[in-house]
Formats: sequence, C-alpha cells, structure tokens
Amino acid sequence: MEPSLFDDVGDALRGILPSELGTLRLRAHRYGIKVWFGTEKPTKEHYEAQVVGARDVPGARTLALEVGFHSEHPKVADNDAVIARLTSSEKQWRKEVGKEAEVAPFLGRADNWRRVSETWLDPDLGEPGIAFEIASRLVDYITALEPLVHTS
Repeated sequence: MEPSLFDDVGDALRGILPSELGTLRLRAHRYGIKVWFGTEKPTKEHYEAQVVGARDVPGARTLALEVGFHSEHPKVADNDAVIARLTSSEKQWRKEVGKEAEVAPFLGRADNWRRVSETWLDPDLGEPGIAFEIASRLVDYITALEPLVHTS
C-alpha cells in the first residue's frame, strides 16, 4: 500500500521534532494524523493535522486542513480548564505559533471539545512539499504548547 500524505507528515515529524519533548507517538490515517507523547494510547490532549469538510470551516469551498492542538476530554469543564491554562500563557506561545491560531470550540460535531488551531482553506494536498509544511507547522504548535499543556 502506498504511503499517504499523513504518513509522510509522520516521517517528517520524526526527523524534525526535538527529542526532549518525550516519546513521540503518532497515528496517521488517510485524512489526518494525531500526535501525542508518552503513553501508547492516544491522550485526550494531543496535536492533529486533519482534513475538515467545507461545511465546518467558513470560507472553504471544498475542504480545509486543520493544524494544531486539541483537548478532547468528555467533560467540557476539563477542556475549558486546559484551554484556560493555555490562554493564561498566550503571550508566550503566540510568539511562536502566530496570530493564525484560533482558540475556539472544536470544528465539527463535538461541541464539548476545544482547540488551538488554524485552518488552511482549500489547500492542494498533492502539492510537492506540503507534508513538510504540515509537519513544520505541527512542530510550531508542539514546541510552543507542549511545555504548557502539562503544567499545573
């Protein structure tokens, strides 16, 4: 089976992500990649790059690519607490992540989940080099947010 775009993103992440963040875990599939650290089982707080339907992203004609951080606890209060911790340090991580990142509810069906992410409207997913672009942007989010996600 031919590797997918997100398998290539995973390969790029393995090559460019700083090792001091811990044991890199990832799960790539046809329409996205989930990235976390430590445990073998994906954590509720993780990073993703995923294809999102245009109906969930204003301005997209056919699709969008979302890149960033997700908090997917079952209870909205737990997700809000994670986001509150991140927004209390927003000035610090904005320098690396930039103004493209939105602190907002999850895109799509789960209204209790939260995110710090950006969307790329109607990207050409076949463009040469896009896997590295996606991986590089994930690294920006990971290196800026991961040290803050697990602080109390």
